[in-house]
Amino acid sequence: MLNMTVHNLYIFDRNGTCLNYSEWNRKKQAGISKDEEFKLMYGMLFSIRSFVSKMSPLDMKDGFISFQTSRYKLHYYETPTGIKIIMNTDLGVPNCRDILHQIYSTCPCRLNLTRDQIKQPGVLLYTSP
Repeated sequence: MLNMTVHNLYIFDRNGTCLNYSEWNRKKQAGISKDEEFKLMYGMLFSIRSFVSKMSPLDMKDGFISFQTSRYKLHYYETPTGIKIIMNTDLGVPNCRDILHQIYSTCPCRLNLTRDQIKQPGVLLYTSP
């Protein structure tokens, strides 16, 4: 069994709307509103994906899947429908692509996202411990 610290999890739709945000063990807050944090995260992902696709010396089948700083590791998974799942963990966590796919596949809200968005556009599903 894998021991890992998860700091937070974001789920975005194909247009950059944050559908879900959860956090655990996050010791430092960003100091900005959640909406601004979501925009920055989505913009950074857009930029990194563009950079990786243009600079890669090889044809990348999976594209961008993760990056790390000296403090955390960001794991990224995108579905064929454009749903993006981002999880920040401690540095010792290996590739989480299968875990993120499992989160998407088993997420109870997965089947209701479109219906909920139509009923309540712009409403953020936010969870915290």
